[in-house]
Amino acid sequence: MTTKQRVELYDTTLRDGTQGLGITLTLVDKINIARLLDDLGFDYIEGGYPLSNPKDVAFFEEARKVEWKHAKICAFGMTRRKDIKPEDDVGMNALVSAGAPIITIVGKTWDLHVDEVLRVDREENLAMIEDSVRYCSEQPQVEEVFYDAEHFFDGYKANSGYALQTLDRAVKGGATRLVLCDTNGGSLPSEVAEIVTVVRKHVGAGGPSLAIHVHNDGGLAVANSLAAVQAGCVQVQGTINGIGERCGNVDLITMAANLSLKYGKDILRPGAVGRLTELSRFVYEATGTTPVPNQPYVSDGAFAHKGGMHVHAVRRIAHSYEHVPPESIGNQRHILVSELSGASNIAADLGEKFAIADNKDVQRKVLERVQDLEHEGYQFEQAKASYELLVYEALGKRTTFWDLDHYRCTISRHSDNPAGTEATVKLMVNGKVEHRVAEGDGPVNALDGALRACLRRHFPQIDNLHLADYHVRVVNPTAESAARVRATIEFAIGLNNPDQETRYFTTVGVDTNVVDASWRAIADAIQYHLIESSAGVTA
Repeated sequence: MTTKQRVELYDTTLRDGTQGLGITLTLVDKINIARLLDDLGFDYIEGGYPLSNPKDVAFFEEARKVEWKHAKICAFGMTRRKDIKPEDDVGMNALVSAGAPIITIVGKTWDLHVDEVLRVDREENLAMIEDSVRYCSEQPQVEEVFYDAEHFFDGYKANSGYALQTLDRAVKGGATRLVLCDTNGGSLPSEVAEIVTVVRKHVGAGGPSLAIHVHNDGGLAVANSLAAVQAGCVQVQGTINGIGERCGNVDLITMAANLSLKYGKDILRPGAVGRLTELSRFVYEATGTTPVPNQPYVSDGAFAHKGGMHVHAVRRIAHSYEHVPPESIGNQRHILVSELSGASNIAADLGEKFAIADNKDVQRKVLERVQDLEHEGYQFEQAKASYELLVYEALGKRTTFWDLDHYRCTISRHSDNPAGTEATVKLMVNGKVEHRVAEGDGPVNALDGALRACLRRHFPQIDNLHLADYHVRVVNPTAESAARVRATIEFAIGLNNPDQETRYFTTVGVDTNVVDASWRAIADAIQYHLIESSAGVTA
């Protein structure tokens, strides 16, 4: 039986990742992300730079209280300053005081940086590397020291002899990993493979293992990291979702999936690759960033099929348009319906739920309606509930729960109340006239309140429906202030109810009036909720 080659994953989301534009993490966020990484079997988790800020110091204090299942916590820091002994250097002491079992020391390997940025003698730079690695290696609580060779590929191309000398001095100091960094992110896969091969031969079989740490400025971070592994690196450093400074780091989500599913490497814990989508979304949520819609493997778009020909093929043979099964990384297939769709999209997406897989007339009717509405500015890819209402309508099963007489919004402004909004809604519900007024924080909130006041005694289940997100986009901007707008609203069912799993759905409305567009989306949502709850789906 052949044993799979283990490739270590070193995560630096908590340090390098937070250097990205708009990225910030609380201490609780950092601990929670680290716990999930550990649970999935990441080998190393870099917690931060203990000298840089109190939050990183606090992280290492909290990390010492946690019983980690698999991962080793790493502290990151610079070499000693010039002409100072390591034991007298505040940065060195902050590193060893963090109590982490692994210390990663970053040093200068490009002579340009040594001469023009650091402005120290080249021999002194080599001594700084060796002294710093040795000092950390000699600490009783430190198990290993990794040497992070900053700008290694640029340094090697400029002065290969000196770049290799920096590695030699790190090895002499006791480094157990040599991390080759493409810090500027501009190297090519062929260069990375060639240089890693040279370094591997230079270090020799008995020397430290090699790691790769690349940035994505050339859009080649994944390709460069794979090339490095193929050339002999046993560890890949990067971040979840590729966050980081400038264009980011290599995305460890994509790397883990490729290494496991394409190269057959031993990655993470058994079954953990199937949770990569969960991990990706957890980090997006923690960092407050918007998921990349076409991120490989784990995004909503990774297995989304829109073209009719594609959907037809996928229904017959999934791998005809999918390079791996979506469930292999915890994702799922999405069949999108739009003006580009064929009837097969309708059948593949909702054929089972509505029993229309063989009903060509209904499929065509829905498709024609979608095409007409998208011409007006609607978009149903992210508004599944409004789309399903079209199917209910085509089947003659879209219940009319009320008849609208009118609604009205009034926005007033007073000196003692900068802005006030009042909405009036009049409906006929179950043969009774319901006429209600509600105040709100803006017209959408006021209309929603007035509509619910009209419906509540007839349909009390609407109180289980909550507005979760709201987006407005101009559809035809050339019309300027007379343009149509598309209001897309996400709703949650069972929000803050511990006895019920929260479910989400989205509706859409289009009009030249943003209030009317929003009304249509809200009305669709309540109608959808009432139809589905009567069928026991969303109650």
